[in-house]
Amino acid sequence: MDFESYKIVLYLQDDGSWVAEIPSLPGCYALMPTREAALAELAGVFQMIAEEYREKGLTFPADSTEIVHA
Repeated sequence: MDFESYKIVLYLQDDGSWVAEIPSLPGCYALMPTREAALAELAGVFQMIAEEYREKGLTFPADSTEIVHA
């Protein structure tokens, strides 16, 4: 799986900072001052997590995120 295969959730914090996360990957999130910076940082975090999975010989989780409007 690659970065583009996962759904990303973006949301604005009360302090004006942005969070970008991939809910299907525990710990895969970024908090940055802008939306663009959060997405760029998230790509780097994803790569670090992917490398850790490869080094440990673990299977990368499939995207299980479902988008629902409540």
